[in-house]
Amino acid sequence: MGAWVTKLVPIFALLALISVVVVRLPRVQLGHSPAFLRRRFVNWFPVGLTYAFLYMGRYNLNVCKNALGDAMTKADFGTIFFWGTLVYGVSFVVNGPATDRLGGRRTILIAALGAAAANLAMGFVLFSGRRTGLVGIFSALYAVNMYFQSFGAVSIVKVNAAWFHVRERGTFGGIFGILISLGVYFAYDWGGFIVAHAPIHWVFFVPTLILTTLAAVDFVFVRDTPGKAGHEDFDVADASSGPDAAPAAGVLTVFLRMVKNPIIMTIAVVEFFSGYLRNAIMQWYPIFAKEVGAGGTWVPQNWGMILCCAGILGGMFAGIISDRVFQSRRGPVSAVLYAAMLAGTGGVFALLSTPALGWLMAFMSLCIIGVHGMLSGTASMDFGGKRDVGIAVGIIDGFVYLGTAAEAVVLGHVLPKDGTSLAKVAANWWTWPTVMAPAALIGFLLTTRVWNARPTPRGAAAAAH
Repeated sequence: MGAWVTKLVPIFALLALISVVVVRLPRVQLGHSPAFLRRRFVNWFPVGLTYAFLYMGRYNLNVCKNALGDAMTKADFGTIFFWGTLVYGVSFVVNGPATDRLGGRRTILIAALGAAAANLAMGFVLFSGRRTGLVGIFSALYAVNMYFQSFGAVSIVKVNAAWFHVRERGTFGGIFGILISLGVYFAYDWGGFIVAHAPIHWVFFVPTLILTTLAAVDFVFVRDTPGKAGHEDFDVADASSGPDAAPAAGVLTVFLRMVKNPIIMTIAVVEFFSGYLRNAIMQWYPIFAKEVGAGGTWVPQNWGMILCCAGILGGMFAGIISDRVFQSRRGPVSAVLYAAMLAGTGGVFALLSTPALGWLMAFMSLCIIGVHGMLSGTASMDFGGKRDVGIAVGIIDGFVYLGTAAEAVVLGHVLPKDGTSLAKVAANWWTWPTVMAPAALIGFLLTTRVWNARPTPRGAAAAAH
């Protein structure tokens, strides 16, 4: 337990430091009362915590794969993860419009309870002692899990779109990155602790218990708008701001408008490559380290904590720079981070056989989580607008997981096979950075196309605001 607590110290220290920095920054004056700010925190924090633990109930599959050894090969894992992420990626067709219609409060409850049930089922499969034929069973159950998980990002963005003005959303994008990072930490380090000290099925049962508890908390505290929480609604100055006299458009009309919007679709394609790269790093580095005999070294042993700290720094760096330097534009900081990703893929070739590779992977995670927070967590609110943000974030986050599905198939089949002599030699993993570099290059080029993009509110009054 002492080692586990030690891993929490740098995370809490980093969060405390960031809190001090954010508090000391000049405030964006929007007229929010102290009571409103307190209620907003009570609103977004439970939803954010639920989103973080959804990650634990998603990436626990990675911990399970390493613990099962030959019972789940790299190809098996790639197949299971492919079906899950494919389902996640296409679910936005249903779940984006559903979130706009039902509201983020209801759909975060659906996400938490549905993912809890799927994790419970996967846990029972392992509890039964079954260790053969897992590919088909886990592919089906993980796909169900990921269907409900797909409500998570849409819900948190939908809820917060009504509570955050466009001028303060960059900082929230940083918070979004922190939540992702904490979720990854829960999955890898808490999950690793669980399989090291308890039967493997508990890596699925623990997220089930946590998500069920958080669903109850969300039910009590979360509201979709300030007005429903006893405060005054306000103009957030995004793409749906302005006079609301016009009736809301139908789902198909809104969807077609989003698909025809070159900014939203450019962001979506960038996020396809973000999903591809994020999981190429986060998922495969621990597997690489285990295969080449470096799994017992410090970085792989503390991978969840390192990813958490890297993601926190990346998310807050991107958010603060976006709002304070680039006047709440999301493209420039994304381009900077993608340029660093591209340089990082080149560095992987040089450091593949050295201990420094783990730190480079952490830096690249910092970059890609920063991009993801800016685009899926923030730009989707800006350009979708609070009214139609569910469809916008559904499209964008759907592309993230289509990219993840592509990564699962590509890397699951181009990397050295499990347990072979080739897999034990780091130099033979050259295909890993080879399939990452083109994605980083295309992502960088696309981010430059949205360098000056800003949301255009409806109505002259909103534009003047």
